[in-house]
Amino acid sequence: MKIKDRELSFRLILEASPVALILTNNNGKIIYLNNFAENMFGYKGKELEGKGVETLLLDMNTIKPPEFWKIYFSQPTSIRLGEDNAFSAEMKTGKKFPAEVQMNPIETEESIYVLITITNVSERIKANEQLRMVVDSAPNAMILTDSSGKISMINKQTEVLFGYERNELIGEKIEILVPRRLKQHHPHHRQKFHDHPKARPMGAGRDLFGVKKDGTEIPVEIGLNPVEKDEEMLVLASVIDITERKKNEKAVRLYARQIEEKNKELEEFTNVASHDLREPLNSIIGFTELLLQRKSDQLDEDGIKMLDYIGKSSARMSEMIIGLLDYARLGNSKELFLTDLNKLLLNVLLDLDSSIKASQAEVQTGEMPVLNVYRMEFRSLFQNLVSNALKYRKPDVAPQISISSKQVQYGWEFTVSDNGIGIPEAEKEKVFNLFHRLHKRSEFEGTGIGLAHCRKIAELHRGRIWVESEVDRGSTFYFFIPSGLI
Repeated sequence: MKIKDRELSFRLILEASPVALILTNNNGKIIYLNNFAENMFGYKGKELEGKGVETLLLDMNTIKPPEFWKIYFSQPTSIRLGEDNAFSAEMKTGKKFPAEVQMNPIETEESIYVLITITNVSERIKANEQLRMVVDSAPNAMILTDSSGKISMINKQTEVLFGYERNELIGEKIEILVPRRLKQHHPHHRQKFHDHPKARPMGAGRDLFGVKKDGTEIPVEIGLNPVEKDEEMLVLASVIDITERKKNEKAVRLYARQIEEKNKELEEFTNVASHDLREPLNSIIGFTELLLQRKSDQLDEDGIKMLDYIGKSSARMSEMIIGLLDYARLGNSKELFLTDLNKLLLNVLLDLDSSIKASQAEVQTGEMPVLNVYRMEFRSLFQNLVSNALKYRKPDVAPQISISSKQVQYGWEFTVSDNGIGIPEAEKEKVFNLFHRLHKRSEFEGTGIGLAHCRKIAELHRGRIWVESEVDRGSTFYFFIPSGLI
């Protein structure tokens, strides 16, 4: 191949290149620009021939002493400039832009030339600045590292959390923030993430710690996110100091243990107290009955009435103690069962069959779901509500009771409606309080515990109960049970 043919081939290669290329002689004078470079700088090739490359690259004589370039162009080697701090390049119009410069020597028989590749890195710098702004504005400590674990960017919160100045961390390995006892394993964990990069929490199931500049260890929570930049996979770590959370968790665990111990003590007290209270009450009831049976002929009418009153009062007190004991024991069964509530409700109605027939009540039931519930407690909930509907009926009016359910947002809503005497507006919240009664015992028997039971059972299932009612028109009790009980 002749020299001119080689020259033509070289020029064709340069023109076909998708990057800006400039060829200089060994004095740094421009002898050729490719099409891409002409478009980038706004010059025609002839306009720059013989001019120094610093016409385009303003930092050539400022980043390094001029003597460096004299030496370089006499003995050129491959170098890259502007990788960390972009060169300032200038167009014919005077507009400047940041550039990255690659310089490669080309030796020929006649001379040595330098082929300069120029890349406009404006978009890269803009993207880096946007990333920096995002990182800096984050409320957590944010740390950007490369594949070798070297820190390339941090935000202000990182300085606050670890006590380092920014320039003390940039360029250091991430292990500077890892406690000494954990450092030997950290590169292995880091490499595993780079092998399979995806956003995820670090160290799931393990306690993680960071170390401050003063050597203090802190418990941390770390989220890892892969970030692709200039065809390199970087890692953006979000670090949260969870010291306060750990303290709170410890306090909650301690409080939970204390509550559990108190509940055990309360259960023991309840069992003992109920036994010790019921025993003398049973004795009073028994002796009262014996007196009425054996000595009634020796008592006048007032004496018989007083004994009868003592017996009934003692019996009511015994019922209240049993009710309190049952109330205290609600929720002791910790196991949830997948339960067909249709069958459960049917069993409740069979248990109440004699009361339903005696009052000539009409009971309608809708389709019930299958749910995870505390079975005995849920049965008691239905039983209390249906029993109340039978008890608080209007005189000479047969009870009409409707029981239904429907799926609503986040769970199921149940209703038990009746046509009974109703509840005054001011009493609708109070009826769920322990021992709260709306009527005299001479009108309706009861302990005032039933609806308190119902509220506790609903809350045990993480739900709630409420009532809508109108005096002489009846009541509708609603209770909500959330989905997802396990």
